[in-house]
Amino acid sequence: MGLKTYKPYTKSTRTTVLVDRKNLWKGSPYKSLTRGKISSGGRNNLGRITSRAKGAGHKKRYRIIDFHRNKIDTTGKVERIEYDPNRSSYIALIKYDDNTRNYIICPQSIKIGDSIISGANKEIKVGNCMPLNDIPPGTQVHNVELVEGGGGKLARSAGSSVTLSGFDDEYAIIKLSSGETRKVRRNCKATIGTVSNPDQKNIKIGKAGRNRWKGKRPLTRGVAMNPVDHPHGGGEGKTAGGRNPVSPWGQSAKGLKTRRPQRSDKFIISRRKKRNEK
Repeated sequence: MGLKTYKPYTKSTRTTVLVDRKNLWKGSPYKSLTRGKISSGGRNNLGRITSRAKGAGHKKRYRIIDFHRNKIDTTGKVERIEYDPNRSSYIALIKYDDNTRNYIICPQSIKIGDSIISGANKEIKVGNCMPLNDIPPGTQVHNVELVEGGGGKLARSAGSSVTLSGFDDEYAIIKLSSGETRKVRRNCKATIGTVSNPDQKNIKIGKAGRNRWKGKRPLTRGVAMNPVDHPHGGGEGKTAGGRNPVSPWGQSAKGLKTRRPQRSDKFIISRRKKRNEK
């Protein structure tokens, strides 16, 4: 759909770059597939802030997405493609032959009127969902299950995909966009194609107000606080904090590994690459 720039009438419009959404559905979402969403504002059930720099953001309704694709052997037609404020990708409203409707993650290059289907031994076509066992190696897929029947968990954000590298006994080997290579069961389902809206990464918000609409509040630096509020606070004049970077609660903020051992570690063949690695 391309990117959209603005004439420099103000300082914010001079630098703003947004995704052009003129071809998306302009009306309201399908009501029975939505529900209310309450923004926590970073507060827990006691009203205490547990996650800093979070606000309520603009009011929005949650769109119920079908990550499981359980309409087996039932053909569906793309009725419309919509913007979803809760995720970076677009969503597609699918009308099935039994007159039921579902939202799915919209793949790239899919159009209104296209037909999709879910099930075993189906055509390798963008939007079709099937077990990894039925997909040839080298295919780009998204919305990949980690547990059979658990619904898609991998590659759901804008422009993302997973490459099916091959098979090893009862497992399929997949390579994630982060560089990680891992094994999942052959019977786990995946959807053919890449997720829509790849230009999401090129957006420039242009002004602070757009972050407030998203529920992002300003984050105060620790060195600008008092010693009572942060380990980096205080000092005479402008200081660098006086110690290695830490969180407000004293935990190291750079290089400390916090990931605990998981049962799924045995399925990871190679870890993702670090940022400074090529």
